[in-house]
Amino acid sequence: MTVALMWEARAAEGRGAELLAWVGEQTVAGSPLRREVLRAPGDRVLVITWWDAPYDAELPELPEPGGDLVARPVHRWRFESVG
Repeated sequence: MTVALMWEARAAEGRGAELLAWVGEQTVAGSPLRREVLRAPGDRVLVITWWDAPYDAELPELPEPGGDLVARPVHRWRFESVG
């Protein structure tokens, strides 16, 4: 089964580039099948990692950014492939 973990954060005002750089410096333990980083207006950053694992497996996730880098807590979702 393939499980996708989604991590989305909104940077504090004017700090989108810093958040994007912070995400780029983060490593995830283990070996995801794939990792993709996306950005959107409003200084939002989305990271999706794909894993060969059961839906309820304990998988490593990106942490919360420290300090005042984000405007709100990180949102996280988990999906399973149906294809």
